[in-house]
Amino acid sequence: MELARERVPELTGLLTAVSLALVFGAVGGFLPSSALPRLEPLVAAVPHLNALLSAGAIVAILVGVQAIRRGNVPRHRAAMLTATALFALFLLLYLYRVSLEGPTEFAGPAWLRQFVYLPVLAVHILLAIACIPLVYYALLLAATHSVAELPATNHPRVGRLAAVFWLVSFSLGITVYLLLHVLF
Repeated sequence: MELARERVPELTGLLTAVSLALVFGAVGGFLPSSALPRLEPLVAAVPHLNALLSAGAIVAILVGVQAIRRGNVPRHRAAMLTATALFALFLLLYLYRVSLEGPTEFAGPAWLRQFVYLPVLAVHILLAIACIPLVYYALLLAATHSVAELPATNHPRVGRLAAVFWLVSFSLGITVYLLLHVLF
Protein backbone atom coordinates (compact mmCIF):
# COMPACT_ATOMS: atom_id res chain seq x y z
CA MET A 1 0.00 0.00 0.00
CA GLU A 2 2.88 2.35 0.75
CA LEU A 3 4.17 2.00 -2.82
CA ALA A 4 0.71 2.84 -4.18
CA ARG A 5 0.53 5.85 -1.85
CA GLU A 6 3.77 7.18 -3.29
CA ARG A 7 2.75 6.49 -6.89
CA VAL A 8 -0.82 7.84 -7.11
CA PRO A 9 -0.10 10.00 -10.21
CA GLU A 10 1.65 7.14 -12.00
CA LEU A 11 -1.12 4.66 -11.14
CA THR A 12 -3.70 7.20 -12.27
CA GLY A 13 -1.91 7.52 -15.61
CA LEU A 14 -1.64 3.77 -16.06
CA LEU A 15 -5.30 3.09 -15.20
CA THR A 16 -6.41 5.97 -17.43
CA ALA A 17 -4.36 4.70 -20.38
CA VAL A 18 -5.73 1.16 -20.02
CA SER A 19 -9.30 2.43 -19.68
CA LEU A 20 -9.07 4.72 -22.70
CA ALA A 21 -7.40 2.00 -24.77
CA LEU A 22 -10.32 -0.33 -24.01
CA VAL A 23 -12.91 2.32 -24.92
CA PHE A 24 -11.22 3.49 -28.11
CA GLY A 25 -10.42 -0.10 -29.04
CA ALA A 26 -14.08 -1.08 -28.70
CA VAL A 27 -15.41 2.01 -30.51
CA GLY A 28 -12.80 1.63 -33.24
CA GLY A 29 -13.68 -2.01 -33.77
CA PHE A 30 -10.30 -3.29 -32.60
CA LEU A 31 -11.66 -5.57 -29.89
CA PRO A 32 -12.60 -8.97 -31.33
CA SER A 33 -16.39 -9.26 -31.25
CA SER A 34 -16.04 -12.99 -31.95
CA ALA A 35 -14.67 -13.44 -28.43
CA LEU A 36 -17.92 -12.17 -26.93
CA PRO A 37 -21.15 -14.13 -26.62
CA ARG A 38 -23.93 -12.39 -28.50
CA LEU A 39 -26.95 -12.25 -26.22
CA GLU A 40 -29.57 -10.42 -28.30
CA PRO A 41 -31.86 -9.46 -25.42
CA LEU A 42 -28.89 -7.97 -23.57
CA VAL A 43 -27.58 -6.17 -26.68
CA ALA A 44 -31.02 -4.61 -27.19
CA ALA A 45 -31.37 -3.68 -23.51
CA VAL A 46 -27.95 -2.06 -23.03
CA PRO A 47 -28.93 1.50 -24.05
CA HIS A 48 -31.93 1.44 -21.70
CA LEU A 49 -29.95 -0.15 -18.86
CA ASN A 50 -27.16 2.39 -19.32
CA ALA A 51 -29.61 5.28 -19.12
CA LEU A 52 -30.87 3.86 -15.81
CA LEU A 53 -27.32 3.30 -14.56
CA SER A 54 -26.46 6.90 -15.51
CA ALA A 55 -29.48 8.23 -13.61
CA GLY A 56 -28.51 6.10 -10.62
CA ALA A 57 -24.95 7.40 -10.77
CA ILE A 58 -26.22 11.00 -10.85
CA VAL A 59 -28.23 10.32 -7.69
CA ALA A 60 -25.26 8.62 -6.01
CA ILE A 61 -22.91 11.51 -6.85
CA LEU A 62 -25.41 14.07 -5.54
CA VAL A 63 -25.85 12.05 -2.33
CA GLY A 64 -22.06 11.84 -1.98
CA VAL A 65 -21.58 15.57 -2.47
CA GLN A 66 -24.32 16.35 0.05
CA ALA A 67 -22.86 13.87 2.53
CA ILE A 68 -19.35 15.32 2.45
CA ARG A 69 -20.72 18.87 2.78
CA ARG A 70 -22.40 17.68 5.99
CA GLY A 71 -19.23 15.94 7.15
CA ASN A 72 -20.66 12.44 6.79
CA VAL A 73 -17.57 10.66 5.45
CA PRO A 74 -18.94 7.08 5.59
CA ARG A 75 -22.02 8.07 3.58
CA HIS A 76 -19.85 10.06 1.14
CA ARG A 77 -17.56 7.06 0.66
CA ALA A 78 -20.48 4.68 0.14
CA ALA A 79 -22.17 7.02 -2.36
CA MET A 80 -19.02 7.63 -4.39
CA LEU A 81 -18.16 3.94 -4.46
CA THR A 82 -21.72 3.27 -5.59
CA ALA A 83 -21.34 5.85 -8.37
CA THR A 84 -18.05 4.23 -9.38
CA ALA A 85 -19.61 0.75 -9.43
CA LEU A 86 -22.56 2.02 -11.50
CA PHE A 87 -20.13 3.65 -13.92
CA ALA A 88 -18.05 0.46 -14.16
CA LEU A 89 -21.17 -1.57 -14.96
CA PHE A 90 -22.23 1.11 -17.47
CA LEU A 91 -18.81 0.92 -19.12
CA LEU A 92 -18.79 -2.88 -19.29
CA LEU A 93 -22.22 -2.90 -20.91
CA TYR A 94 -21.27 -0.09 -23.28
CA LEU A 95 -18.07 -1.85 -24.35
CA TYR A 96 -19.96 -5.11 -24.82
CA ARG A 97 -22.59 -3.51 -27.05
CA VAL A 98 -20.28 -1.26 -29.05
CA SER A 99 -17.89 -4.17 -29.65
CA LEU A 100 -20.75 -6.14 -31.18
CA GLU A 101 -22.75 -3.37 -32.87
CA GLY A 102 -20.42 -0.43 -33.33
CA PRO A 103 -21.56 3.10 -32.48
CA THR A 104 -25.26 3.88 -32.93
CA GLU A 105 -26.08 6.14 -35.87
CA PHE A 106 -28.30 9.17 -35.30
CA ALA A 107 -31.58 8.72 -37.19
CA GLY A 108 -33.04 12.20 -36.71
CA PRO A 109 -33.01 15.17 -39.07
CA ALA A 110 -29.66 16.40 -40.38
CA TRP A 111 -30.05 19.86 -38.83
CA LEU A 112 -30.72 18.34 -35.39
CA ARG A 113 -27.73 16.04 -35.79
CA GLN A 114 -25.45 18.93 -36.70
CA PHE A 115 -26.62 21.56 -34.23
CA VAL A 116 -27.80 19.51 -31.23
CA TYR A 117 -26.78 15.84 -31.28
CA LEU A 118 -23.12 16.21 -32.33
CA PRO A 119 -22.34 19.12 -29.94
CA VAL A 120 -24.03 17.34 -27.03
CA LEU A 121 -22.21 14.11 -27.90
CA ALA A 122 -18.87 15.92 -28.21
CA VAL A 123 -19.16 17.60 -24.81
CA HIS A 124 -20.37 14.33 -23.25
CA ILE A 125 -17.37 12.43 -24.67
CA LEU A 126 -14.83 15.12 -23.72
CA LEU A 127 -16.12 15.29 -20.15
CA ALA A 128 -16.24 11.50 -19.90
CA ILE A 129 -12.60 11.32 -21.00
CA ALA A 130 -11.61 14.11 -18.61
CA CYS A 131 -13.41 12.33 -15.75
CA ILE A 132 -11.41 9.15 -16.02
CA PRO A 133 -8.11 10.41 -14.57
CA LEU A 134 -9.88 12.68 -12.09
CA VAL A 135 -11.98 9.83 -10.69
CA TYR A 136 -9.03 7.43 -10.57
CA TYR A 137 -6.90 10.05 -8.83
CA ALA A 138 -9.57 10.84 -6.23
CA LEU A 139 -10.24 7.13 -5.62
CA LEU A 140 -6.54 6.29 -5.32
CA LEU A 141 -5.97 9.13 -2.86
CA ALA A 142 -8.95 7.94 -0.81
CA ALA A 143 -7.69 4.36 -0.88
CA THR A 144 -4.12 5.23 0.13
CA HIS A 145 -4.70 7.92 2.76
CA SER A 146 -6.59 8.02 6.02
CA VAL A 147 -9.68 10.18 6.34
CA ALA A 148 -7.70 12.57 8.52
CA GLU A 149 -5.00 12.95 5.84
CA LEU A 150 -7.32 13.51 2.86
CA PRO A 151 -8.02 17.24 3.42
CA ALA A 152 -4.27 17.92 3.05
CA THR A 153 -4.19 16.12 -0.33
CA ASN A 154 -5.68 17.10 -3.67
CA HIS A 155 -8.64 14.77 -2.98
CA PRO A 156 -11.15 17.53 -2.07
CA ARG A 157 -10.28 19.75 -5.04
CA VAL A 158 -10.00 16.94 -7.59
CA GLY A 159 -13.10 15.27 -6.16
CA ARG A 160 -15.18 18.44 -6.63
CA LEU A 161 -14.02 18.80 -10.22
CA ALA A 162 -14.59 15.10 -10.92
CA ALA A 163 -18.11 15.29 -9.45
CA VAL A 164 -19.07 18.28 -11.61
CA PHE A 165 -17.64 16.75 -14.80
CA TRP A 166 -19.23 13.40 -13.97
CA LEU A 167 -22.65 14.92 -13.31
CA VAL A 168 -22.63 16.88 -16.56
CA SER A 169 -21.28 13.93 -18.55
CA PHE A 170 -23.90 11.52 -17.18
CA SER A 171 -26.65 14.09 -17.82
CA LEU A 172 -25.51 14.63 -21.39
CA GLY A 173 -25.25 10.86 -21.82
CA ILE A 174 -28.92 10.58 -20.90
CA THR A 175 -29.66 13.33 -23.43
CA VAL A 176 -27.77 11.34 -26.10
CA TYR A 177 -29.77 8.25 -25.14
CA LEU A 178 -33.04 10.17 -25.51
CA LEU A 179 -32.00 11.48 -28.93
CA LEU A 180 -30.88 8.06 -30.17
CA HIS A 181 -33.37 5.68 -28.63
CA VAL A 182 -36.50 7.59 -27.59
CA LEU A 183 -37.01 10.56 -29.89
CA PHE A 184 -35.66 8.95 -33.09
